[in-house]
This record gives sequence, C-alpha cells and structure tokens, in this order.
Amino acid sequence: MTHKDEQELLDRVPEELFIDGRWRAAEDGETLDVHDPATGQVIRTIASASSGDAQSAMDAAADAFPDWSRTPARERGELLRRAFDLLTERAEEFALLMTLEMGKPLAESRGEVTYGGEFLRWFSEEAARVQGRYGAVPEGTGRMIVSQHPVGPCYLITPWNFPLAMATRKIAPALAAGCTVVIKPAQLTPLTTLHFVQLLEEAGLPRGVVNVVTSRSSSTVSAPILADPRLRKLSFTGSTEVGTTLLSQAAPGVLRTSMELGGNAPFLVFEDADLDEAVEGAIAAKFRNIGQACTAANRFIVHRSLAEEFARRVTERVTGFGMGRGTEEGVTIGPLIDQDAVDKAQRLVSDALERGAHLTTGGSSVDGEGTFFEATVLSDVREGSDLLREEIFGPVLAIVPFDTEEEAVALANGTEYGLVSYVYTQDLARGQRMIELLESGMLGLNVGVVSNAAAPFGGWKMSGLGREGGAEGLHEYLETKYTLTPNPF
Repeated sequence: MTHKDEQELLDRVPEELFIDGRWRAAEDGETLDVHDPATGQVIRTIASASSGDAQSAMDAAADAFPDWSRTPARERGELLRRAFDLLTERAEEFALLMTLEMGKPLAESRGEVTYGGEFLRWFSEEAARVQGRYGAVPEGTGRMIVSQHPVGPCYLITPWNFPLAMATRKIAPALAAGCTVVIKPAQLTPLTTLHFVQLLEEAGLPRGVVNVVTSRSSSTVSAPILADPRLRKLSFTGSTEVGTTLLSQAAPGVLRTSMELGGNAPFLVFEDADLDEAVEGAIAAKFRNIGQACTAANRFIVHRSLAEEFARRVTERVTGFGMGRGTEEGVTIGPLIDQDAVDKAQRLVSDALERGAHLTTGGSSVDGEGTFFEATVLSDVREGSDLLREEIFGPVLAIVPFDTEEEAVALANGTEYGLVSYVYTQDLARGQRMIELLESGMLGLNVGVVSNAAAPFGGWKMSGLGREGGAEGLHEYLETKYTLTPNPF
C-alpha cells in the first residue's frame, strides 16, 4: 500500500458537516485537525461545528421525522441492506481509513468492517419485525392493543476506538425503528463516520434522516441538542464519567437513554481450564484493538496452580508481537490513540511494579514518532494496585492469583463496573454457577470475544444502561402504546 493510495482515500473523505441532506462548512468557519497516531501527522482538516450548526442538525432531524417514521418498514430495511452491500464492496477502503485515523492494524480494521456491517444486515432484517399484541382484557369488557412506535429524533455520540462499528450499531437500529438522528463522532476519529454517511447517501438516504456534526468541543454541540424538547433519545458510548454528566443533562427532558460506559473485565482461569484455550482467549480478550476496548480483559484472575505457567505462555506469545504502523505487514500492536493514553498506561504499570508486581515483558513507552506503548505482561499483581481498579485501555495484561472459587468470584465482582466477564473452566456446573454469580451484563464462557450484532451488548452497575444489538437493540428506539377498545360482542 502506497502513500498515494492513502492520500487518495483521505481526499475523498468530506471535510464538511452533513446537515439536512447536504455537505456544508461550519457556520463560523472553525476546523479541527485529525492526526495519524502512528506518526503524529495531520491527515485531514475538517469542519468543527458550532452550537448553531448543532441546532440546524436538530432542526433537520425533527423535520424529517414525520415522513421517515411513516416510511414502510420494508423500505427502511432495504436502505440498510443496500448500505451493507456497499460497505462489503468497499471493505478495504474503510479498513484503511480506520487504520489511518485510529492506528489499529489493518487486520483488525478489516474485522471491524465485518462486525460493523453485521449491524446493517441484522437491523435491515429486524426493521419489518416490530410487533405488538392484541387480546381480550381478563374481565372480558374490552380488547387491548399494544403497539410499538419510533421514539423520535435521536442524538448519538460515538467513541474513537471503533469508529465504524459504533456508528452502525447506533444508526442502524434507529433507522430501522423509524427514528431520525444527529450523530457526533469522536473528534479523534471522525473520518470513518463522514465516509460512512457518504455511503448512506449513495444507498438512498432521505434528506434529514441522518445528520453529522463533528466538533472540537462536545459540550458546544451537545448543549443545544440536549436542551431541545423535540429530542427524545440519547445514546452514548464512552467513559462513565462523561456518561453520568450526560445523564444529568438528559434528565430535564426525561429522555430515553442508552449508555455503554466503562468496564473492568475480569478473566477467570480455573484450575481445570484447558490452558491452551485460555491463553488463546486471553490474547484475544486483552490485545484486540491494542487493548483499547471496553470489553478488553482488565484483570486476569488465575488459579495459583496455573498462574506461573499461564504467565509464561502469554509472555511467550506477547514477546512475538510486531509493533508499528498499522498499515505495515506483521504488525499486531499499533499506536495508542494519543499521548494521554500512553501516560496512563505508564502510570498504571509503574504503580503495579512499585507495589510488588513482576514484569515479564514490555512495560514502557516507545521513543520516537507516534504514541506507542509496549505490549506488557505483569504477574503477581498486588491488591491495591491502580490497574485493578481503573480501566487500563492499553496493551497491559495483569495477572492476579487466587486459591478458591469464592475468592475468584469476590475478586471479579469487586468493582463498580459490570460490562463483561470471561471464564475458562471445563466444569459444566461451575460454568453455570458463574452465569449466576458474576455481576456483568455479558459473559464469555470459554471464549475470549463476545461481541455479535445479534446479541444484546451492555452492562450492569456503572457500566451502563440499555442494550445495543439483538432484538433488544431495536427496542431501545421504540415506545410502547397501549390502547383499550370496547368489547366488540
């Protein structure tokens, strides 16, 4: 792949906002720079929306809602299916674009295109399956009709780490349900969303149904949209800290909210686990997306009888990882998203080492251009270490030994978060107990990756509200109405 190929793709990505069916500059002419984290260089300069632009986007979504909500479900689904087909045809260019603006290796970007596309395909099929019910009330005095209706205009805020999949995971169910949207992609990785909306245009997107506002200031864009009484739904993926702030801002309007927030995923390896499978699962659960995923395993809670061998095997695998720009062959570990991410990883590793953890490989940032941090394995991580409480969001695998099942469960549940857990055991009864005992919205039982477009993605406790994906993901964009009619007899 040549620099010319990269530049040609970047030149095709819009540099403007998309409001009411047309591309336009920010009203005050402000811009923001998008950087390649592997080099630190600016790769595209795009419009930065003002509060006035945000209001215009909200106006467009509200104006388009009546017609879109009455569009037959089959037509809405066919639009999403056309988008899926176009994305499949252009998978390589979307993969390259994600690698350029986010840094992940091309192989992982290709995987994200497949994953993101599945939300388009899944919800294209679900659009025609919105159902209600009809029946007599128990007293026999009338008939009740329960129907489902699109909630209304929605505001969607996506994170930087999965720029395509997080956009399709929100846009697809909203459109399938009959809602219109304003979407604000993360300022660090907005290009993929802009390019995807170009694709939606080609698929036949009606005017005003999807509006995109990119901005250097989230609050500037969000404030007028969240204050607008026509907005009926807020969906956010990001940190718990920001999510709780948005919930407070959504409260005056009593908005429907979906919040996919932080995680602190435990990865439990019991004494009867298949160690080969556990190591494979650990590599997938930790180093996917360079560890920059809310589902990334954060704490590897390993039975003491296996802890030393588990550490040896994962270290052997990790030392073989290639590090570099994601467009290069053989790269497993790309750059972290920015210098703050590098500094956080370094702080957490240093704290663990000061408290007595053992470093088996990695442990340091990398000098030179870009924001790289070595793939790292720490064993014997001690209680009280910051990385056992904080979401690492980097390529650091931390091992904590345990002795009893009760201790393992207590360690796993000893966090305010509850997004996903991973368990490796060959004991069927124990696996069933873990389903009952672990406090998380998702569980990988002898698997290291749980995400699937047909499944409900979401967490318990401080990890969020609502679900994305699956039939449940469509329901997040629907309101229920009950109607009572007289007895017809």
